[in-house]
Amino acid sequence: MSTLKRLKRREEIIEGALKLFSKGGFYQTTIPDIARTIGMSVGNFYNYFTSKEVLAKELLLYISEYLGERIRTINESDATTQEKIRAIVAMYFEMVQSRPEMIEYFLRIFLSNREVFGEGCEGTVCVSAFITEMMLFFDDGVSCGDLREQDFFSAFGLFMGYLGGMAFLCGEKVLPHALDSYVDSITQNIYRALKT
Repeated sequence: MSTLKRLKRREEIIEGALKLFSKGGFYQTTIPDIARTIGMSVGNFYNYFTSKEVLAKELLLYISEYLGERIRTINESDATTQEKIRAIVAMYFEMVQSRPEMIEYFLRIFLSNREVFGEGCEGTVCVSAFITEMMLFFDDGVSCGDLREQDFFSAFGLFMGYLGGMAFLCGEKVLPHALDSYVDSITQNIYRALKT
């Protein structure tokens, strides 16, 4: 099998597993379930991932890279701090709509089943691509005088609390308006809470 075909197949496993884990949970989803969903044998699955735990960590790295790349693009733009906040909020809300399995995976699997991600995924290791870009965002905002200097995790928790809360409300279908209609108000709330 060519390298390109192998990478494509690996991507299919990741996408299929993300959907199954986000709906059924880590322990309820089996390797045969994943293999069946993408039309491969269980034996062939093990040529790509040696265990469900290894796959779970790989999915977390995949999501972190996905988010990290998008935030890196925002960080590298000439936008103001407030415009960057808006771009991150809009990107995240768009992801909630187009890639809900990524958000669900993070909330349902990573945060709820931390024991699965023990060795090799301590602290923020497996989400470092995302965390690093958020650190750079905050550092840039402080450097240009737009954001007040504060503990990173306090600022990060505030920022992500808004986004995660809105994602949850959207998922529960309790928001009276479309999620993207809240981008400006959430941007204002985050900016006001973090600015100097």
